Amino acid sequence: MHVFVGITGASGAPYASRLLEALAGAECEIGVSASTAGIEVLATELYGNPRLSRDETLTRLLEHAGGAATLYDPNDWKAPYASGSAKVDAYVICPCSMGTLGTIASGAMSNLIHRAASVALKEERKLVLMPRETPLSAIHLRNMLTLREAGATILFLAPGFYHGAESIDDLVDFVVARCLDQLGLDHALTKRWGQ
Repeated sequence: MHVFVGITGASGAPYASRLLEALAGAECEIGVSASTAGIEVLATELYGNPRLSRDETLTRLLEHAGGAATLYDPNDWKAPYASGSAKVDAYVICPCSMGTLGTIASGAMSNLIHRAASVALKEERKLVLMPRETPLSAIHLRNMLTLREAGATILFLAPGFYHGAESIDDLVDFVVARCLDQLGLDHALTKRWGQ
């Protein structure tokens, strides 16, 4: 499976890191693009240093993908994800800031992440948006409804607790497992209900 992963400036970097690892483990071809705000969140939440350089942050992040990911600059309009003619199976934005969500809902595109999501919608391909913001304004809710009606899946970065999580990693895995389910990928990240 060929998957695009966009990383934007919402809290939730551990989810993005674990998602890349899980996609690599499922032998996916992965394209990654991170916004400037996304880089700062990654550096802060994963590495404890918001001033870590873009290159160092992304080098560390892509280690989780074990060489299965290709990095694209958010201003690279020649990337395959900028066109519907490219063969891409699914698109995930994790984490998805409300600014990104609103931009996509409006049909505007100012970077590769926005354009990739727009391509997914127009080509009727799988698009999973993973926001975390709380509380939600009426604007956020309207934008999410607009995108859901356009065919996107809204998968909130909100773990369940019924599976007996014993660590933060277990909570992260719960959400990443739900994303993999949406993509139709087999995994053993969490126990299934009733198992």
